[in-house]
Amino acid sequence: MSLMSSFGVITKNFKLKPQQYIIDNLAFRLHYKATVLFFLVGTILVTSRQYIGEHIRCIADKGVPEHVMNTFCFFTTTFTVPYVNESKQDLEKITLQIKNLDAKLLDSGNLAHPGVGPYDFSEPIKRHAYYQWVPFVLFGQGLMFYLTHLLWKKMEGGRLRYLVDGLRYAAFSLDEKQLQVDKDSKIPSKSDKEQKIQEIRNIFLQGIYINRSWSMKLILCEIANLLHVVLQIYITNAFLSGNFNNLGVDVWRNGLESSVDVLDEVFPKITKCTFHKYGPSGSIQLHDAMCVMALNIINDKIYTALWFWFVFLFAFSALALLWRLATIVLHARSSSFNKMVFASSCPGRLNPWNRFMVSKHCNYSDWLFLVYLAKNLDPMVFREIFQGIAEDLEEKKSMKTPLINSEELVSLS
Repeated sequence: MSLMSSFGVITKNFKLKPQQYIIDNLAFRLHYKATVLFFLVGTILVTSRQYIGEHIRCIADKGVPEHVMNTFCFFTTTFTVPYVNESKQDLEKITLQIKNLDAKLLDSGNLAHPGVGPYDFSEPIKRHAYYQWVPFVLFGQGLMFYLTHLLWKKMEGGRLRYLVDGLRYAAFSLDEKQLQVDKDSKIPSKSDKEQKIQEIRNIFLQGIYINRSWSMKLILCEIANLLHVVLQIYITNAFLSGNFNNLGVDVWRNGLESSVDVLDEVFPKITKCTFHKYGPSGSIQLHDAMCVMALNIINDKIYTALWFWFVFLFAFSALALLWRLATIVLHARSSSFNKMVFASSCPGRLNPWNRFMVSKHCNYSDWLFLVYLAKNLDPMVFREIFQGIAEDLEEKKSMKTPLINSEELVSLS
């Protein structure tokens, strides 16, 4: 079976194509697109046997069939021995114990595999049961990262889509007749374009369709994204028994300094398993097994990459919130800031007076809605809408006190 066939579900149902209607920013999309894709790929990898073979293979005596031992050890728990006794012959020295992840022991050949060695039932052991649940937890975490997108999509209510529909190709409206581009797209006629632009101007001026809570809901969802990353770090750390928080730091510091892979303590490749059964006379027989955990070859890479991704996602989401704070503070105070924000949305230079009218006499929700409207429209069409809104605002305020003095007008240019 080929690689593409394993990821057929993703390539068929999770296509990375341009978003038809942009209602959020890059940081938001990293949560519900890139992160969800990461978890889906991880889920497929840990459930696919064609790359790693059987998830677990155990070596035991002939008293238990191999397939029985493999099944038993996978669905119960395997374990490693945190400490091994230096001497099993002298009972007085049993308390003298050496850590089984000592690089010197491994290099000298006195330790076959980290975490595997002789033990008795009085010694502490470290059980590993998480590997049974990895695909379910990864898939569930992926779904959780999609929830804030669904929440914001519900809150946004399709406002941007309603206004943008019919204007996707409005820049090409040169005829009095409507032209069909494909099944779902068309070039509106000149009259239809002018009517739609006037409708947007009226809606914007009346302030009915765009209310102040629109921006507040978006900001709350962005804050929820940041908090959700913290929640996912906590969930993952709890799932890995407290070994996730410092995982990336340990790999970075100790990965090249020791013969013992730091990941072997969290994701052991060789573990122990004990099977008990009744003998012919009714006594309990103990069968000791050493298990090769092929699945952990994938798990350690997934969770190491996930640690670094969570750090990046948290930092990027925090910077996005700082940018949002900057837009709240500067949108109505800085002409240069507005010039920078709308520079990529309009060809050429917006009229300084129009920028002033929009920034001074629009609340933050209106201003932010214009920013997202610019992301969804052709620059020429948006320029026409922006100019019309500025004219409407100027007309609305014309009967009140003067809007700007001569010194401010000079500063706008």
